[in-house]
Amino acid sequence: MSQLLKHFLSHRIVTNELVKKIEESNYSYKPTETSMSTEKLVTHMYTSFYKFIKTVKVGNGSPFMEKLEHPEFNLSQLGEHYTELSKELLESLTEDELNRDIDMTKIFGINVTGHQMVQTAIEHEIHHKGNLFVYVRELGHTELPLYMRVK
Repeated sequence: MSQLLKHFLSHRIVTNELVKKIEESNYSYKPTETSMSTEKLVTHMYTSFYKFIKTVKVGNGSPFMEKLEHPEFNLSQLGEHYTELSKELLESLTEDELNRDIDMTKIFGINVTGHQMVQTAIEHEIHHKGNLFVYVRELGHTELPLYMRVK
């Protein structure tokens, strides 16, 4: 499990660094009309990862149906909040939970194992982190981190 946590954090640390560069006045910024706003993209990244991992913990897709209530945070605080929640969930996963099949046919059209769900969560974050790099560059930032942090 420590390898999964390390891999997650190697990307989440960079996501959090990018988010810290976004001023509240730019939360509504969209690179194109059809893009998510900066606030929606970042919120989607943080809450989706948490939902993916919670799905592994509970063994079904119900977390994807939950409306998450989060306190009035700025995006950096939201990131810290969901990073901690996600770390706790990742650390609590057992081998049985990672190996079991999860019925995700109503959401993704397939069944997946817990391991596959964790991998999908990380890949989802990487995908949207690429989007986030574009947003942050277009907001004028040129000093940007490498795509992942290896400790």
